[in-house]
Amino acid sequence: MEVYSVADNIVSPLGADTAANYKACRGGISGIAKVDDSTYYPEPFYGAALNADQKKTIHISEESDFTFLEQLFIHSISDALSHTHDLDKKRTLLVVSTTKGNIDLLSDNYKGLVDKKRSELMTMARTIASQFELPHSPIVVSNACISGLSAIITAKKLIELGQYDHAIVSGGDMLSEFVVSGFQSLKAISDEPCRPYDTRRKGISLGEACGTMIITRDAELAKEKKQVSRILSGSQSNDANHISGPSRTGEGLKLAVQRALNQADITARDIDYISAHGTATVFNDEMEAIAFDALGMSNIPLNSLKGYFGHTLGAAGVIESIIAIKQMRENELIASKGFQAAGTSKDLNVITEMNAIGGCEYILKTTSGFGGCNAAVVYKSI
Repeated sequence: MEVYSVADNIVSPLGADTAANYKACRGGISGIAKVDDSTYYPEPFYGAALNADQKKTIHISEESDFTFLEQLFIHSISDALSHTHDLDKKRTLLVVSTTKGNIDLLSDNYKGLVDKKRSELMTMARTIASQFELPHSPIVVSNACISGLSAIITAKKLIELGQYDHAIVSGGDMLSEFVVSGFQSLKAISDEPCRPYDTRRKGISLGEACGTMIITRDAELAKEKKQVSRILSGSQSNDANHISGPSRTGEGLKLAVQRALNQADITARDIDYISAHGTATVFNDEMEAIAFDALGMSNIPLNSLKGYFGHTLGAAGVIESIIAIKQMRENELIASKGFQAAGTSKDLNVITEMNAIGGCEYILKTTSGFGGCNAAVVYKSI
């Protein structure tokens, strides 16, 4: 059975839909800026947060019956669905990917009216499903930084098994005191906008965003044929190296990528472009370079999109898949923002400037996360 992505949305500091976000990335515009807001952290830090005007544009309201993050999910799903013909809701599953959900409800500073029970991820997901009158209980995927790709792989498998015909895969996470303080305690946040794979990289920049993909067995659901791409394969692995540190050998990522290639019945030589994880921490980027070198993929054009969106955690795999697919459709590759000089022990073909390409048939999206988890998905042009 063939499974397709037929519509999508991204809402982030770069815009309220996929077109606006892609235009910003093409133009080299980053959503990362200095955030000076003590509700997040006592000292300024670099991150990608929606400002008041951006929230107003998408009608985010503190008077709403929904939390800020739930309003992001609802906006993103509504916009993605507007690009499809009607889905049979009885055959549609909602898959939510997030690492922290409504974590802000647990803060001593929270002044809103929403019940703190919505900090439970399943309760939050049911609230979102109810808004769209979806009859099936949703699935929540919370698997550190690979949550987004895990959600896409889960949806694809359930459709292939015949349990559903369509899935709404929506990934979202927000900046919060808990998240910023946590990464600061690990000394993982850069004191400047992040620089994936660069020799001067100092760590991550966090971001908040939501991304949605409509995944289905019926390509005719897309209102425009150019929206359609095929989800060819997907695989996950866990090397259990360390609770917060990546493997030094890249074995887990290598295994996930090799399995995804095998499922797709293609080789590394067939991949035209890699949308890598690229967090800009010293150890993650080095691990990826070792894995891609071992796989014979060092010469394949590669970028990280963290320099545009920051690390959006549970949203990253979905948002970065959408931008990767968009590059495949447009036959162009976006520069890896923040990269100037190679900073890994193994060579990578990091894209340094926006460029047009002759064609792009297969692309690889990878993510890696805390706890030693790794994921890889292969997309194919139609």
